[in-house]
Amino acid sequence: MRFLVDANLPPVLAAWLRERGHAADHVSDTGEASRTDTQVWREAISAGCILVSKDEDFARRRSVSSVGPQVVWIRFGNTRRIALLSHLERVWPQLEAAVQRGEPLIEVS
Repeated sequence: MRFLVDANLPPVLAAWLRERGHAADHVSDTGEASRTDTQVWREAISAGCILVSKDEDFARRRSVSSVGPQVVWIRFGNTRRIALLSHLERVWPQLEAAVQRGEPLIEVS
């Protein structure tokens, strides 16, 4: 699996995904971090990435479109990095299974 982590999440999340054997970049790793949502969306499509974001706009966009990247929508509030990664560790088996099934929008709360 290949992931693109949006600017509203910490770069350490991309490293965490790489530690689990996946290709992962943070938007700050792939060029200008202040890209528009449309630019990030297009980058995810062109690179074949699963887009990981806290941005509800991506979730809405994916829910109404049959075309686009898979979106992992992180739906819990601002938290420390360690708490974010700890929560993702707990839900990772279900999240990974949803990605493998090809679900277009995966909500993580």
